[in-house]
Amino acid sequence: MDLLWFLEGIRSPFLDGAFGAITRLGEEIILIVLFCVLFWCVNKRMAYVMGVSFFLSSLLVQGAKIVFRVDRPWVADPTFTPVGGATRMATGYAFPSGHTQNAAALLGSLGAQVPSKAGKAILFTLVLLVAISRLYLGVHFLSDVVVSLVITFLVILFASKVVAEEAESKRRELLLALFIASIAVLVIAVATVLYHQGTTAPDQLRDSVRAAGAAIGFATGMYIERMHIKFSVRAKNIPMQIVKVILGIIVLVVIQEGVRLIGTGLVVDTVRYFLMVIWLTLIYPLIIKRYFAVQEHAA
Repeated sequence: MDLLWFLEGIRSPFLDGAFGAITRLGEEIILIVLFCVLFWCVNKRMAYVMGVSFFLSSLLVQGAKIVFRVDRPWVADPTFTPVGGATRMATGYAFPSGHTQNAAALLGSLGAQVPSKAGKAILFTLVLLVAISRLYLGVHFLSDVVVSLVITFLVILFASKVVAEEAESKRRELLLALFIASIAVLVIAVATVLYHQGTTAPDQLRDSVRAAGAAIGFATGMYIERMHIKFSVRAKNIPMQIVKVILGIIVLVVIQEGVRLIGTGLVVDTVRYFLMVIWLTLIYPLIIKRYFAVQEHAA
């Protein structure tokens, strides 16, 4: 807590606003848009490395959250006050940091792949700033962000090694998909046990089952797309690329909000995130291949 108390002592309206803006780089909507643009329009191999990094590290981080169940700083010490409004997106348990994992997985994996040294420096600096923002805002302990960074960068190294430019073999692709899906099933099983035991409130389990549902969707979509669909990211022109992204994200939001109308609960959340990622990685690539791509082989 000493570091958090120190950071509380240097707070100012300017720093509150600056770190409040920086921390949004670890939020869901920005990350979804970044991945969609990269996957649908730019470079599928880079997107798959990003996707494996994100979904696998998310499973590990969210799984660790519900296993260790570490309270947030203001719960552990009621005399401590986080920056106003920061708790709105601080869902679930504290350890490890989900926002830090989000930013590290997507921006860090991108930084690991871009050839430009300046690009690498910018992206890795942004990851570090997001981690610092979680401490400044008072929603995480130092151990939360450090462990999250370690887990995520180890997963990025793994993803960089196992994701080839093109699908090399059915067996290799299947093993990777099954590996991710198996960890997701394990996270769901742990969440189910904790829920039925009454050990953990549903609100504290929600992020873990969402991560699991999304990861199963990604593993399924990745395998089928790489083995059978193989759509091209190229389109006739830039306006067509823009239309492609806008249309895809609109349908993604419709799925997200439409399934929410069915009801709430852990099962619905799991299914909702599964369907969202299936659209992103499997169904929409089929549409792209049919109506947007300028060539049939993978780019």
